[in-house]
Amino acid sequence: MSIRSQLLKGVLEGCILQVIARQAVYGYELSVKLQDYGLSVSEGSIYPILLRLQKEKLIRGEMKKSATGPNRKYYYLTEAGFEALADFKTNWEGLKAPVDRLLNKEG
Repeated sequence: MSIRSQLLKGVLEGCILQVIARQAVYGYELSVKLQDYGLSVSEGSIYPILLRLQKEKLIRGEMKKSATGPNRKYYYLTEAGFEALADFKTNWEGLKAPVDRLLNKEG
């Protein structure tokens, strides 16, 4: 596994929560939105995370009719999901800032 893959794996859950916080999405759409931000993630990686997030009651799924095919399961953040996202953001900033300082410091 590449370093990039390992790093992404560590933050993917928070990224998924952020996408869902902005707008309810179904699995494939979530994959596309992550790719729009430059995060290339296979659907095979996303669905297990979605299942885990549902079990943890951070998101909920709702089946909706699709105008172009079978019904789709749209995901929404729960109140606990918004709290988990806020925690992720706090932890991310707490980690990102010192790492950035370390990597960008000269001498």
